[in-house]
Amino acid sequence: MIALYPGSFDPLTYGHLDIIERAARLFDRVVVAVLRNPAKVPLFTVEERLSQIQKAVRHLDNVEVEAFNGLTVTVARRLDARVLLRGLRAVSDFEAELQMAQTNRTLATEIETLFLSTSTEHSFLSSSLVKNIAAAGGPVSHMVPEHIEKELRTRFAGEPL
Repeated sequence: MIALYPGSFDPLTYGHLDIIERAARLFDRVVVAVLRNPAKVPLFTVEERLSQIQKAVRHLDNVEVEAFNGLTVTVARRLDARVLLRGLRAVSDFEAELQMAQTNRTLATEIETLFLSTSTEHSFLSSSLVKNIAAAGGPVSHMVPEHIEKELRTRFAGEPL
């Protein structure tokens, strides 16, 4: 069975990676899909985020990474994914995620949403938090893989990546 894990991943955190690694044990194939969202101004380009994720998941044979725009259910159908993965960090995530799951269900009744709670040690993480701490020069090595930490440091130092 194929599972689709969509998100902006700007940047990928250890919380995201936790969900991906656990999903890779549960499903035959996991596709991490990076959303091209014109409504957001990301820190990293889609191409940079794809590269970051590919490096972080290279140890997982059944995980693929691609970019998409438009509706998540459209991508899921194209891939023949029957499951949309969503990570939950805290109860505060649940309301918005449930609304999204119910909306997707009205668009594609054949696709189920599966919520995976992030492991406790990563439950506080968000990409926004990571960017704010890195921008202020704080430590993020316990929040993101080493190669992403380096890219954050470079980006916030004003140097080209």
